[in-house]
Amino acid sequence: MDINKLKDKKTTEELLEFGIINIDKPSGPTSFDVSDFVRKKANLRKTSHFGTLDPNVTGVLPIALNRACKLTGFFLGENKEYVGIMRLHEEIDVKKLQEIINKKFMGKIMQKPPVKSRVKRVEREREIMSFEILEKDENGKDYLFRAEVQGGTYIRKLIDDLGKELGIGAHMLELRRVRAGIFDEKSIVNVYDYEKALDEYNNGNDKKLRSIIIPGEIISSLYPVVNVNTEFVKKLYTGSPLFIKNLDKKYNINGGRCCVFSGDKFIGVYSVINSKEVFAMPEFVLQPIK
Repeated sequence: MDINKLKDKKTTEELLEFGIINIDKPSGPTSFDVSDFVRKKANLRKTSHFGTLDPNVTGVLPIALNRACKLTGFFLGENKEYVGIMRLHEEIDVKKLQEIINKKFMGKIMQKPPVKSRVKRVEREREIMSFEILEKDENGKDYLFRAEVQGGTYIRKLIDDLGKELGIGAHMLELRRVRAGIFDEKSIVNVYDYEKALDEYNNGNDKKLRSIIIPGEIISSLYPVVNVNTEFVKKLYTGSPLFIKNLDKKYNINGGRCCVFSGDKFIGVYSVINSKEVFAMPEFVLQPIK
């Protein structure tokens, strides 16, 4: 699915109705504050963000617009990547520190959410794909790191647990999210440029605003795409299962999810079951605007 070609066919109003803006969250406001700023500035009905960042954390914060808010749950579990600075309470050799990280804090780990977390504080399994020490500061206690983790992993808690494992204590000084699933710093826009783009849009120039909105159909980057014959689309809008006979061809997809299109029209996200007659069941259907 060529998202750029699909985007070119949409009006700016259609993009605002079913789109995503990848905001560069500044330090200070909460993720909700930033999401709400996006909503109010564009006079949208609602917005939602894909994964909460603490107030003092910066970086990638994808924000769904209007009907794209229904996609939030599909993006939340995607891997996240961070760059940050942690302070160890005593100096330690970088090589030794990396060895301990590789031994104790890589792969699947058990993690309990921080005390201030809004979720229930029970241990959960999380996966650490990479946790690399990049360099040590001249003071000997501050360490620059990069980490790729499963969605829902608390970096601040990861560093705190590392300090306990070392027996010397550690805490996070700075943190920036550089990737959240398919969203990274290449498509990021700061709140000032977003505000400027909207001001220009309200004055008749939508070029900048169009350039920063990602169509909601980007969800098709996560799952395989299947195409349904046009004559069956109306039935899908009523919540009907996607029958094998309604597909334009045979698809070899076993389980998981798929994105359903009819040509370049996005229908929704479906759960593949591959029974004798039913190919998939709807999880989210994008109803046509009446």
